[in-house]
Amino acid sequence: MHEPDADVLTVADEGEVRRLVLNRQGSLNALNTALFDALETEIARLREESSVRVVIVTGAGDRAFCAGADLDELADLDANAARDHLGRGQAIFRALEGCGVPVIAAVDGYALGGGFELALASTLIVASERARFGLPEASLGLIPGYGGTQRLPRAIGRGEALRVMLSGDRIDAAEAYRLGLLAAPPVPAGEALATADELARRIEERSPSAVRAILRLTDPLDLDPGLARETVEAGLATASADAREGIAAFREKRPHSFARDRVEAGR
Repeated sequence: MHEPDADVLTVADEGEVRRLVLNRQGSLNALNTALFDALETEIARLREESSVRVVIVTGAGDRAFCAGADLDELADLDANAARDHLGRGQAIFRALEGCGVPVIAAVDGYALGGGFELALASTLIVASERARFGLPEASLGLIPGYGGTQRLPRAIGRGEALRVMLSGDRIDAAEAYRLGLLAAPPVPAGEALATADELARRIEERSPSAVRAILRLTDPLDLDPGLARETVEAGLATASADAREGIAAFREKRPHSFARDRVEAGR
C-alpha cells in the first residue's frame, strides 16, 4: 500500500529543535521509498535552514523506533536494483550523519535492521528500557546494507559487532548502554523522547560554531570506502537464493531452510 509522503514522516519545530517522526505505525515504522523520499527532502532542508540547531529522530507509537527495511520492497530485486535501492538509503543516512547539526535518535521500542542503522548514523542515541536493538539480516539471507557493517564495529568494537551481526541477537537497553551505544542510561518506557528533548535543549545552548567543529572532527574519515563495499555486497546478498528463502520464511512465519550446498559452492 502506498502512503502519501506527508503521512510517513511528521515534522515539528520547537524553538531551534526539529523533530522528525517516522510515522508508519502499521509496519512498525519500516523504511520504504516514500519514507526515504520524505527523509531526503527534510535533510536537504536542514542544510538550507540555519535556524535549526538540533534534530531529534524518533518513531511514532510505543512499539518501535523503526523495525528495519520494508521487505515488500526488497523481495525479488535483482543485484543491480538492490544495490541502487540500498545505496540510496545508505546515502540518505550518510547525509543525515553529515547534516551539520547534532542528530539525536530517541528509541522507545524496536530498532532493528535499517532502524538500528538509522540510529547508528545519528550523533547520539537515547533509549528507554523497552528499547531493543539488532541486525537480524543474516537470518533472512541478507546482510546489513545501510551502514551497519561499518558503523557498528566503530561504535562497539569488531568482536562485539560480529557477535551481534552473525548471531542476529537482540541487544536490550541495558546492554546497549554497557556497550557504549547510548549517550545516557536507559530511562523508563515512554520517556526516551522527553530525555532527547532535554539533551537537545542543553546542546542548543552551546556555541553553534563549536558544535559544528566537534561534529566535523569526529566524523569517521574512513567510512565512505567501507560503505561503498557494503552496498555492493548487500546488493548481491539481497538478490541471492538465501534471501529469497529467508524473506519467504519470515513472511510465512516458518523456520528458514538455507541450502548448505550453496554455501559450499560460494567458497
